[in-house]
Amino acid sequence: MTASGLDFSGFDPQVRPQDDLFRAVNGRWIATTPIPDDRGRYGTFDALREQAEEQVRDIITEVAAATGDGTATAAGAASSVAAQVGGLYASFMDTDTVETLGLTPIAADLEAAAAVQTPQDVMVLLGRFERAGVGGLAQPYVNTDDRDSSRYVIHLEQGGIGLPDESYYRDDAHVSVRAAYRQHIATMLELAGQPDPAGAAERIFALETRLAAAHWDKVTNRDPVKTYTLLDAAGLTDITPGVDWAGYLAALGAPVDAFDAVIVRQPSYLSAMAQALADEPIETWRDWLRWNVVHEWAPYLTQDLVEANFDFYGRTLSGVPQIRERWKRAVALVEGAVGEAVGQLYVERHFPPHAKAAMDVLVAHLVEAFRQAFDTVPWMGADTRAQSLAKLEAFTPKVGYPARWRDYSALEVRPDDLVGNVRRATAFEVDRALAKLGGPVDRDEWFMTPQTVNAYYNPGLNEIVFPAAILQPPFFDVDADDAVNYGGIGAVIGHEIGHGFDDQGSQYDGAGNLRNWWTDADRAAFMERAAALIAQFDTLEPLDAPGHKINGALTVGENIGDLCGLAIGHAAYRLSVGEQSAPVLDGYTGDQRFFLGWAQVWRGKAREAEAKRLLQIDPHAPMDQRGNIARNLDEFHAAFATSAGDGMWLAPADRVRIF
Repeated sequence: MTASGLDFSGFDPQVRPQDDLFRAVNGRWIATTPIPDDRGRYGTFDALREQAEEQVRDIITEVAAATGDGTATAAGAASSVAAQVGGLYASFMDTDTVETLGLTPIAADLEAAAAVQTPQDVMVLLGRFERAGVGGLAQPYVNTDDRDSSRYVIHLEQGGIGLPDESYYRDDAHVSVRAAYRQHIATMLELAGQPDPAGAAERIFALETRLAAAHWDKVTNRDPVKTYTLLDAAGLTDITPGVDWAGYLAALGAPVDAFDAVIVRQPSYLSAMAQALADEPIETWRDWLRWNVVHEWAPYLTQDLVEANFDFYGRTLSGVPQIRERWKRAVALVEGAVGEAVGQLYVERHFPPHAKAAMDVLVAHLVEAFRQAFDTVPWMGADTRAQSLAKLEAFTPKVGYPARWRDYSALEVRPDDLVGNVRRATAFEVDRALAKLGGPVDRDEWFMTPQTVNAYYNPGLNEIVFPAAILQPPFFDVDADDAVNYGGIGAVIGHEIGHGFDDQGSQYDGAGNLRNWWTDADRAAFMERAAALIAQFDTLEPLDAPGHKINGALTVGENIGDLCGLAIGHAAYRLSVGEQSAPVLDGYTGDQRFFLGWAQVWRGKAREAEAKRLLQIDPHAPMDQRGNIARNLDEFHAAFATSAGDGMWLAPADRVRIF
């Protein structure tokens, strides 16, 4: 990195920012940097995640060593957490015990799957499996009620399929994947010693195809109004006749009244699921249940199952040649089970207090830039403007780490029981989530750990959250130039705030409630601009999968976030400069460094198979087109003096501007 915070080692001097901002900043890096063998894509986010992963491994191994044999103790909280962390890691790394146990840890589950006699038995077993970590036909989760953010309710999400998305069961582009998937199911069942693996694979695939046909697609699932159906227990029974929800809840460990208020995300899917339960032979359900057991537990079982599982989900779907090293997978287990316990130690070592203070200043500038944008946006009327400002005023920014750390003291960990640890960790999380029902909303809760390299906006709580691990170069460097910081973390902050006003987030008010607070004219003006952005991205192809178009409707929310984040990030940068003139550094003006810093954040590349997979399921546009969204900003064209004929040129009438 230079003094400005720009990494010129990745720049391609043969490409001008006026022609391709992303390649100008990242072209040399793309040409010279191989994708690691254990990854489908690699870039800035991944490099930081690997760094955080190594730092977490060091923490885990140190606390594990401090506990001696790693067994749980009844001592104080610190030693208990250390024992949990050490025991989880040790159980995953103890391959001798894993191989010796073989299929024993899941034998009872396989027997239970083979013993079901009725659809009611299936539902009860699915509740038991869900509590242990095996997904079922419908995925329950606890969250705030979109239309009453003061309470928690259970949501039911469609499930039941093993391919990434419903389109994989119907699109011609996935014919070869479907064939490989059927073979994969047969291979896994054979390795697990199950009867008639080839025949079972065909029956399982046919059942999943039936379920997938009732799934709502990714674009429809982005609509918060369509995916909100509030029912009581009787209403749920009405749309799913014959489904034993009471038995399911009891097996899950949920209160008997847990479905007195339940949000059904895809009602027609649940009805189709109920019909499938009634129609399909019980032998098919036995096959499907056994497959789900083997599939979900494969990563924690013997090496032949681990390798076969990776062969399909890694090599076939994403083109990844090599499975991740075992210690990395062990770290992932620990983070998934007791992530905040590790996060507390991570923050103490790797997140200095002055970084949080500097971020508070950045966030304040971004909020002010949004406030000024709302005051001047030409298409927004006075009433919508006033409510937008009220929502902005109600935003809660969270930086670095939670105000309160999660208590894991009730979780039992045994260093010689990997599958048991995963079961108990999942049950612990299920109980923690269910305990929210009927209680006050916890506005201090975080949904990412501090060591996560990411950020998010939560519409139900109207909050933006930035974990500690993302607050480092190239996103943020307290010693770097303001322009690059605002082009990096500043635009990311703007992106997350922008989600509060994208096509989804704009349907939630400042209290986090789903309601229409826009005038019809303003909503129409907004959607006209969103449609223009959809049309623009529909024409674009990713660098890593030429010939394949981006789905503008699927990515529109994230594209609006990028567009708003970049525009507001630049405005915030200008606010930080004030009346002063930004100096020229490294041969670039402040405005130019801002956009170069933005493109630097999206440095990355993907294997073609992974790039194609992500086009189907990822609501984010590919990295190169995220970097080049700058083509819509007048400020970019002014900074680099673009003209007609340049690769980044868009005629002013074709540039999309929302805020």
